[in-house]
Amino acid sequence: MPHEVHAVVAAKRGAPVELQTIVVPDPGPGEALVAVQACGVCHTDLHYRDGVISEEFPFLLGHEAAGVIESVGPGVTDLAPGDYVVLAWRAPCGSCRSCRRGRPWYCFDSRNAGQPMTLLDGTPLAPALGIGAFAEKTLVAAGQAVKVDPSARPEAAGLIGCGVMAGYGAAVHTGGVGSGDTVAVIGCGGVGNAAIAGASIAGARRVIAVDIDDRKLDGATRFGATHTVNSRGTDPIEAVRGLTGGHGADVVIDAVGRPETYRQAFYMRDLAGTLVQVGVPDPDMRIELPLIDLFSRGGALKSSWYGDCLPSRDFPVLIDRYLSGRLDLGGFVTETIALDEVESAFDKMRDGRVLRSVVVL
Repeated sequence: MPHEVHAVVAAKRGAPVELQTIVVPDPGPGEALVAVQACGVCHTDLHYRDGVISEEFPFLLGHEAAGVIESVGPGVTDLAPGDYVVLAWRAPCGSCRSCRRGRPWYCFDSRNAGQPMTLLDGTPLAPALGIGAFAEKTLVAAGQAVKVDPSARPEAAGLIGCGVMAGYGAAVHTGGVGSGDTVAVIGCGGVGNAAIAGASIAGARRVIAVDIDDRKLDGATRFGATHTVNSRGTDPIEAVRGLTGGHGADVVIDAVGRPETYRQAFYMRDLAGTLVQVGVPDPDMRIELPLIDLFSRGGALKSSWYGDCLPSRDFPVLIDRYLSGRLDLGGFVTETIALDEVESAFDKMRDGRVLRSVVVL
């Protein structure tokens, strides 16, 4: 029997989000119905609201979530009602060309629920990143629901579903940060601080946080930054070189996603160093670099897709590190809010006043 629940809907481009009643169907084959307990307010949700990612309005926003399985559809054998889960926006299909080559973290045909959630009048909703978790209940593909230790607080646990995993994985998986490496991270929001935490846990000798906001730089030290650079009044390239023996960092992570920060990251590397792009750029942005510099500096220029993570492998590990005190997930939670406060949370996000506002249901 379909479920009528409250949810946050972006009805049209750039308009304030609305709290509406939506219809969520019972799970069909390969699907799971999740009672959402908490969901972080991510920049990607704002991008959906503003029509940056797609024009498939109306959107059901929210994707950085933890909750409890309420019911499962036919054929689902690895989940059961009552399981505590974090939702992932990548659920490897197991059969695409990337999965067949043993690279499921790059799956090119990720699974989502087959049935649509709708407005009361039957209008289909496009769920953000295939999840749509600013809702009391949501329908996902079973593979999107990853079981984790139920002792983890949902407002903290849900954050590994997107921003924390993206930043942590950008350092650990994409960047391959190892013991003794020097690392610079540009942008100290949620993703950037997660990259700092990942680099620190991976054993980096020096982790340099770069931002234009002293408040964010102060916060970055909580997650493992050993040095900070305010790039508003200082050349960050020269500052990072000065902190790395004049050479540049082994790994530089751009968690902003703008042409100017990418260029800074490119020249901030040591020779043969790695640049990891994890900040999401606007579609019309362009970057231009001298081809001779691309050749002569060597190294690797990488884009990080969801931290190149495998949710079924990585989510439980990050939760274990949180519960053991090694990963400060709680430090990312600036405030907890209600469903009807998402629009005001977007305003705080734009102003840089929060790492994460988290909706608690």
